[in-house]
Amino acid sequence: METLNGDELCFPQLFNISCKKPLQRHAENIFIYILLSCISLLTVTLNLLVIISISHFRQLHTPTNLFLLSLSVSDFLVGLLLMPVRILQKGGCWVFGSFMCGFFNYVSSIITSASVGNMVLISADRYVAICDPLRYPNKVTQRKVKVCVCLCWAFSVLYNGVLLKEFLKNPDKYNLCYGECVILVDYITQTFDAIFTFLSPITVIVVLYMRVFVVAVSQARAMRSHIAAVSQQGSVSVSARKSERKAATAIGVVVIVFIISFCPFFVPAFAGEEFLSNEGFSVFTIWLFYFNSSVNPIIYAFFYPWFRKCIKHIVTLQILQPDSCDAIIL
Repeated sequence: METLNGDELCFPQLFNISCKKPLQRHAENIFIYILLSCISLLTVTLNLLVIISISHFRQLHTPTNLFLLSLSVSDFLVGLLLMPVRILQKGGCWVFGSFMCGFFNYVSSIITSASVGNMVLISADRYVAICDPLRYPNKVTQRKVKVCVCLCWAFSVLYNGVLLKEFLKNPDKYNLCYGECVILVDYITQTFDAIFTFLSPITVIVVLYMRVFVVAVSQARAMRSHIAAVSQQGSVSVSARKSERKAATAIGVVVIVFIISFCPFFVPAFAGEEFLSNEGFSVFTIWLFYFNSSVNPIIYAFFYPWFRKCIKHIVTLQILQPDSCDAIIL
């Protein structure tokens, strides 16, 4: 009969009920820990810069930026809460106890659902801005945006509370030994969640952006054909439309990257047992989705001059000066 050494157990003092540690490759693990820790720190820092920028500077208090602010909050929480716990769990043992197992999975589900909801709202915002620009200021107001964002987060909290109700009552139900944090849902619930949280939102996002792309292309052609004849007043309108299309392009890149990062996360729901039991694939999909939270602010910095200006104001501490919130950013 094989005997277990103390260093092979997650909790050596609980010899009879402790989980075994996986085989450790210390040099490789140290490199992975450092790399993932840097990604976590980068995610927190960049998204905090977005949050401070949009919150502080009055020029950035627009409906579209409020949606970006909500998305940045969810990305910030990924870097602050989810990534560090996953890094500590890299050793193969859950060391935070059963309550934190349930709480962590609940918070993780809330943030994931809220991110999806924010993407749908952002896509709808760009759809109205590009396809119905004359009525956009009346249709999309800051008050309506705040209500939509609050409802998005509230619904995410309620939906996942109902979905994980049984798991939250007994987080240890599916753990075979002490040191595991396993969450399982029945096939019907999993299928419903995949359709409601994945297929439906992704379908809406893709349809809206296909429509935005078609309208943006037609507008660009019309502008090129009439650019020589526009008056000064018309030039202002043209400039505004260019700005809207540029914003649509930037957010379109965010949406595309999000879909690429998010799709593998739900592959196990449709692929069968071989994927459900593949721990390596599961870890890869989780970190691919988390990495999306690091990429979004980089996309903002590439496409949005205002974000680069905000970073300069924050880093040089100009943000601490009186009336800095009224600085010209756009």
